[in-house]
Amino acid sequence: MLPPAAAAMHCSLRACRRLGSCAALLAHPPPAARRGPPPRAAMSTQEAFRIEYDTFGELKVPSDKYYGAQTVRSTMNFKIGGVSERMPVAEGKLNDHFPLVVWQTGSGTQTNMNVNEVISNRAIEIMGGKLGSKNPVHPNDHVNKSQSSNDTFPTAMHIAAAQEVNEVLLPGLKKLQNALEAKSKEFSQIIKIGRTHTQDAVPLTLGQEFSGYVQQIKYGVARIESTMPRVYQLAAGGTAVGTGLNTRIGFAEKVAAKVAELTGLPFVTAPNKFEALAAHDALVELSGAMNTVACSLMKIANDIRFLGSGPRSGLGELILPENEPGSSIMPGKVNPTQCEAVTMVAAQVMGNHVAVTVGGSNGHFELNVFKPMMIKNVLNSARLLGDVCSSFTDNCVVGIQANMDRINKLMSESLMLVTALNPHIGYDKAAKIAKTAHKEGTTLKEAAIKLGFLTSDQFDQWVKPKDMLGPQ
Repeated sequence: MLPPAAAAMHCSLRACRRLGSCAALLAHPPPAARRGPPPRAAMSTQEAFRIEYDTFGELKVPSDKYYGAQTVRSTMNFKIGGVSERMPVAEGKLNDHFPLVVWQTGSGTQTNMNVNEVISNRAIEIMGGKLGSKNPVHPNDHVNKSQSSNDTFPTAMHIAAAQEVNEVLLPGLKKLQNALEAKSKEFSQIIKIGRTHTQDAVPLTLGQEFSGYVQQIKYGVARIESTMPRVYQLAAGGTAVGTGLNTRIGFAEKVAAKVAELTGLPFVTAPNKFEALAAHDALVELSGAMNTVACSLMKIANDIRFLGSGPRSGLGELILPENEPGSSIMPGKVNPTQCEAVTMVAAQVMGNHVAVTVGGSNGHFELNVFKPMMIKNVLNSARLLGDVCSSFTDNCVVGIQANMDRINKLMSESLMLVTALNPHIGYDKAAKIAKTAHKEGTTLKEAAIKLGFLTSDQFDQWVKPKDMLGPQ
């Protein structure tokens, strides 16, 4: 069995995947724990409740639960949100032993003690003792040794965020980037009309248009990755206010090294524990990068669904995969549902960032007390973005086709091809050609010849969409 402090930290590595509990038994539960709560007969008492004490007095604790008095008191004081707002744990196998909600003390103290109590009682059970006795393993004196909620909780926050970014967010983004890049190459020779201000503009290729989306996602990946060196810095060893009271010299460095070994991620001890406890700028920075990614995804998904609008009354330049019926009343209707999911996720991430920003800006004196809310939103954003990128790739992007008939029709009818005439006849005459053609419902060529500004041969020589795709 690991020393209590090491056991608590070891557990945070896996349990913190969804929020960051600190119990080794959550990451690697012993056989009895893997099967769920032990049967009543295995408990130290046949009664429905056992009596435990905290510093406020006596409390009844369910006999079949590993948690203790401080956890029970938190359930009494924070009846906020119900089961859906619970502080989640690693694999969910011991959920019944972790009943607390996110909306509790801003330091996460109650969840830290929930973890300490579960570790203590599980250890006591293994050693043949009586649950709730705190003997021979005490939740504070042993499990919490050399630690405080004020440094273990932010440590778990950073571990959880780093794992979610590396296991879900970045793979999802890179998958989408690769799919968009493949489409950009596939569409490299398709010339289409461009649009600015949602109005007709000069031509570009569909591949060029998609290359802009590729670059947005590339930058998004780079932005996320650039925040990670600060996320990899761990607060463990700072204890209550950052001084390291009740630890030993070298403890912080050893904890970070062990976490790095177990996760395979480059965690280090935070160089300044006062900053690590009092502020969570690293998570605000990460959330900000995810907010930027959300902005990029909102733009990309909107472009794709508008370019695929129709099939007969919209732009219709793209043909999107048809995944499911789109209406309960209109037969045959199909909607761009994957794009809609992306934009809803983007909106949620933007909202999450507002909450994280408010929380991060309110680190008063030596401790920020918005920790549970901040990490809940950071993890939610990372998970949603990673998942939606993967879904969008598999169910939309890889199946996008170019509607060549529609693209060519819109290209040939565009008035903004007249821009190619600027170097030859000047802006004013070119503008008059465009306005005349639009007013009279004729082609640019017909209007130009009618106005006497150029000949048929000159128009054919100067207005070539394939020559308008870059500098000459």
